[in-house]
Parts: sequence; C-alpha cells; structure tokens
Amino acid sequence: MEALEYLKNRLDKEQYEKIEKTKNIALYEFLAEYIELCNPSKIFVATDSEEDELYIRNRAIMYGEERLLKTAGHTIHFDNYYDQARDKEHTYILTPHGEKLPYLNTKKRDEGLKEIREIMRDIMKGKELFILFFSLGPKNSPFMIPAVQLTDSAYVAHSEFMLYRKAYEVFVNNPSLKFMKFVHSEGELDERNTSKNLDKRRIIIDLEDEITYAANTQYAGNTIGLKKPAFRLTIARAVKEGWLSEHMFLMGVNGPNGRVSYFTGAFPSMCGKTSTCMLIGERLVGDDLSFIKIINGEARAVNVENGVFGIIQGVNKEDDPYIWEVLHKPQEIIFSNVLIHEGKPYWTGMGEEIPCEGENHSGKWWCGKKDKEGNEIPPSHKNARFTVRLEYFPNLDREALNAPNGVKLSGMIFGGRDSDTWPPVCESFNWQHGVIMKGASIESETTAATLGKEGVRKFNIMSILDFMSVHLGIYLRNYLDFGKKLGNPPRIFAVNYFLKDENGEYLNSKLDKKVWLKWMELRVHNEVDAIETPIGYLPKYEDLKELFKEVLNKEYTREEYEKQFTIRIPRLLEKIERIRKIYGSMDNVPPELFQELDAEEKRLKETQKKFGDYVSPFSFL
Repeated sequence: MEALEYLKNRLDKEQYEKIEKTKNIALYEFLAEYIELCNPSKIFVATDSEEDELYIRNRAIMYGEERLLKTAGHTIHFDNYYDQARDKEHTYILTPHGEKLPYLNTKKRDEGLKEIREIMRDIMKGKELFILFFSLGPKNSPFMIPAVQLTDSAYVAHSEFMLYRKAYEVFVNNPSLKFMKFVHSEGELDERNTSKNLDKRRIIIDLEDEITYAANTQYAGNTIGLKKPAFRLTIARAVKEGWLSEHMFLMGVNGPNGRVSYFTGAFPSMCGKTSTCMLIGERLVGDDLSFIKIINGEARAVNVENGVFGIIQGVNKEDDPYIWEVLHKPQEIIFSNVLIHEGKPYWTGMGEEIPCEGENHSGKWWCGKKDKEGNEIPPSHKNARFTVRLEYFPNLDREALNAPNGVKLSGMIFGGRDSDTWPPVCESFNWQHGVIMKGASIESETTAATLGKEGVRKFNIMSILDFMSVHLGIYLRNYLDFGKKLGNPPRIFAVNYFLKDENGEYLNSKLDKKVWLKWMELRVHNEVDAIETPIGYLPKYEDLKELFKEVLNKEYTREEYEKQFTIRIPRLLEKIERIRKIYGSMDNVPPELFQELDAEEKRLKETQKKFGDYVSPFSFL
C-alpha cells in the first residue's frame, strides 16, 4: 500500500478520495510511479460527472490551449507550426532487443524506456496533471478495453471527453480491472502556448506493458493516447487473442424493406473513407477505428470511439452536407490549425471566400505569407482538424453505436486511389482471396495537391501500415485464421472511386459510390447475381442500370459500364508482380499469400490468351 500512501500525500483530499474509491492496486502503482516521475504541481482526477468535464474545458481556455470563437461552443486550438502531424520518425515500437520488423520503426525496449523517462523527468513541474478514465469500445461489453490517460494538456483531455466513453464508474465497480495506460506531456510551451522542444518530441509504444508515452507534442494524433497510440496496442493484443483491431469505418447500408446491413471500410487518406461512411441516406456508426470479434459464431463489430477527429480540408456544403451542418451549429467543436478571422473559422476547400488576413497555425497570417523555408503558408494546414461528438450527426445509428455485442458484420470494403487498374467495385471469391488480393494488396496513388509528385503508388496493407505494431506476416496469419473460425465470414469487396480513361478523365462521379454500396448490400444477401472473372465477381450491367435509376435517378449506359468494368490485364499483372516483390522481401509471410498471387496471375494469363489485354465484362457472360 506504499503507492496509496504516496498518493495520499501528493493529492488533495477530494482528488485522493476519487482514486482511493477504485480499490485498484495496479492503478495506485501506475499513478504513483508517473506522478513521481513527471512531478506535476497540481493534480485533477476526472470522474464521469459533467462538472469534472466542464472543469477541464474551462482549464483549456484558462491555460490558453483553446480560445473561444464567435459561435457558442466553438473553440480554436493551434499546434506548433512544426507539430502538425504524427511524428513517424520519432515514434518507436519497443522490442526486446530492437529487432527490425518490416515497415516498423523499432527501438530496443530498455533504451527506449530509459530515453523517455529521462525526457519526462520533472516535465510537468509547474503544471496541472489530469487523470482520465475511458473505455475503448462500448462499456461493460465483450469489446471493452479500459484505459487511463495522464496528460498535462487540458486540450488533449477535452478532446478525449468528446471522442471516448467515460469509464470512471467502470473502474470503481471492478477493483481488479486491467487497463491500458497512456502518459503524455506537452512539455514546455512557447508564447503561443504550443509545444516548444520539438527536438525532444517522442512517441514510445511499449507493447509488453501496454503503455504509450508522448512528450513535447500537442498534435492529437501523437498525444490522444486512446487514438493512434492505443491503436498500436490493440493491434498487438488482437493478434495475440485472435480478433481484429482495424483502421476501418463502420456503417449501416439501408437495404430493401427496412433491412440494414453493416459494413466496415479501410481506405488510405484522401481515398473516400469519410465521404463513404457519411453518405446521405445511410447510417453512420464510426469513421475511423473498429474492433471485430466472433460472438456466437458471428463476426460482430463496434466503433472503438464515440466522436470524430476529422480532416477539415475540402469539407464543403455540397459534398459533405452532414459534416457541414454539424460544423455550423452552436455546439461543442474544437477546430485546430484553421484560419480565424473575426472569430470565425475558415479552411482550404470550404467553397466560400476566405479572408486575406487573420490568425492561423503560423501566427498572424496574410495572403502570400511564407515560412522560414520559403514555402507559402496556406490559410489552413492541410491536416487541419475538427473534433466533435458523434451524437451531433443526423445520420448516426445510435443503437448500433451503443450495442454491447456490436452489429453483425455483413461485409468489409477495401479501397485506394487507382487511376488505371481496378474496376469501381469487385467482390472476392472467398475470405482468403479477399484478405490477400483486396486487403493485403492495397496500393494508393499520391496526389499532387498533398504529397508532391502525383501518381506514385504506395503500398498500404489494409490501410493500416502507419499504425502497424507487429510483423506483417503475423498480422496476416491472424486475419486468415479469423475467417476460418467463421462458418459464414463477411464478404470482402474492393472499391476504386478514381478510375480514369485514356484522357485522364474520371470514369465515376462522386456519388456513384452510393450505387456500389447498394449493390454490395444486395450481394451479401445473395439477391443479385454477379459475373465471375479472374479477379473476383463483378456486377451485371442490368443490376447496375436499375440501381443507378433507383438510387441516383440517372441513366447508366452499356458504354459507361463497359469502360468502368473492363479487365485491364497488363495493369493487373504488373500489380501482382509489385505485391509479390514487396512480400518476397520479408520473412514469415503466410504461404497462402503467394498461392493467391500465383492463382490470380494464372487466371489472368489464361484470360489474356483467350481474349487479349483488355477484356470487356460482357466477354465473361
């Protein structure tokens, strides 16, 4: 009970009683260790009460991490100009001996822990520490992962209240509760109340003790422990326990006669993930992270979170009506790294005239302003964000969001930005074929607007590569085995919203995705037939023609269909060769991967021999 005695001496009576009430010895020890290390001058323990949440919101204003905007409930937060995204270079997965793993930035565990402890010693001196209790996934459910966040940033604490389910009472009612742990300090702040010592910015992921550390950073992707830091821990735990923790939206697609079918979807950034799950007329459950477990023989899924931390660039009234509506109501919203002019937020691509002066992530801003590297500074950062509660969205499926056993998963969708290879929608032959040829083979082209050179294909297994914490081969083995445990696993689909013709014109309109979704919904119930091709099942023209009329009131011609669904054999064979080369350079890859690549290559070559390089879908009828 030494830890409890220490806490009694460090916390004031009211805060101590909140901690003592949990009767959780592991919690006492965790708190004592990191309070002693970080040495805050003040400590606040947040229960599930509205008063405690309001205290933290007010602290964010008082400490200058957020400022009030003109619309009631709206605040602005700025990160340091050079602290605007996840710091991949200084994010380390700790391994026992610093073993190198494909695509992972690893560090020897002893060295990593020693370094972060040195950086964090006395880092909270003169600051207030917030102790927070949350649940990843619905509380008191088979999906629940309890979590404790320590942070000296009221902005980070405020954000977590909007994004996750409060769980202090869960700890009080379960004294032996095991939990994930997150320790963050923004470090010393500059005159704009942004993190100063970016050379000592570190994000450390310790899988062994299920704890993450973040220091000298405020950007939410580095600091909100329950978001991407936790994601690395849950991926590793899922692999160990035989379930899936995925970078996937969760949505309900409305089918005939009031039926709802639930789908998850994994897309790299800027590939349609948000616009798909936010479609008008469908049901939003979550936009980013999903847990998938087998319950009573079914694959069931939940949204890990309770809110949205979304990219705001390009959000406009026409393309994103639900988000636009949410962002313009007087309710609790944190805008980050946008332009503020006369108390109102503005961002790139919003479809309105943007003032030529104001304040943004660079400080005072004017049109044509350049940074010290000579780069012109846009009104808002390309990674500027909005943080809101899911309950604000008019298309939220509240029942699905809070269902303790999640929702039955009918299908999984994998997408990427691909101008010349994949058709708009394709269903895999089976679980194994889908996991490997649709999910594990994702490539996405970079865009000139955001990443410099256009059209560079980047490999991104399941759109999860940036957050991977285990060997890719082990992750894939778990995926394949997961499907084998199910009598009727979810159907797997690939989509591509970015196919172009020979003149560089898009072959799909922005809203066509609604038709692909409706087709997938019918397929999972075997209510429409499909054409068998070397790469999987394609929709029949007659079914799509009917859906385009019914869903979009649009005529859909045979010529449009044929252009979109032509099998581009040379491009597909090139893709197989690229994917084979990527996995061929690794050890420990499941042999099924190479078997699927070989089998698809064989089917394509046989088809090529029979029909030529570019094969009309009508050839397979």
